[in-house]
Amino acid sequence: MKLYYHPVSTVSRPILLFAADSNIAMDKHVVDLMTGEHLKDAYGSINPSHLVPVLEDGDFRMTESSAILKYLADKVDSAAYPKDLKKRARVNEIMDWLNTGFYRDFGYGLVYPQVFPHHKRRSDEAHAGCIEWGKDKAKFWLGVLDKQLLGSGKKYLCGDELTIADYFAAGMVSLTELIHCDLAQYPNLARWYAGMKARPNWTKT
Repeated sequence: MKLYYHPVSTVSRPILLFAADSNIAMDKHVVDLMTGEHLKDAYGSINPSHLVPVLEDGDFRMTESSAILKYLADKVDSAAYPKDLKKRARVNEIMDWLNTGFYRDFGYGLVYPQVFPHHKRRSDEAHAGCIEWGKDKAKFWLGVLDKQLLGSGKKYLCGDELTIADYFAAGMVSLTELIHCDLAQYPNLARWYAGMKARPNWTKT
């Protein structure tokens, strides 16, 4: 299998971490986002959306991080993607929740305008307003993640067992470090994130 990725990508790293934890061998190919390699025609022929990651397994190709994690978990029969219908549905639900409301407002609404020049608004006032809006929205989602999804002593997002939803979320939550977001006000989230960072392959990934 071959993975096209970049180490800065918050949707590439969950795949790398899961693969490392699951002893899945991959031929890893870095797509240099910093030089715009992903925007060139050569990479566009691999992924027309010009995004990472992309997984190739023989002549089969996948381009979405969430789907790649599910595919890999099924391929190696990982307990991190349970076979029980309701347990699996819960994992799918959390991953969809992360990919839609949470990352829309936290990633694109708050983080990206602060770190990527092409997300800069037309005026300083508009840019400040965008970030303030993002902060308000992100607080709501972080609160749901902390109190509802990880509250009541839950060890992981879907209960007491590690799932691919935790891997997926960890990449996104790692962005809190990039913008110096203090998780102390979200104790359940902070506890869970510390646990994910303690995984043996986290630092390497």
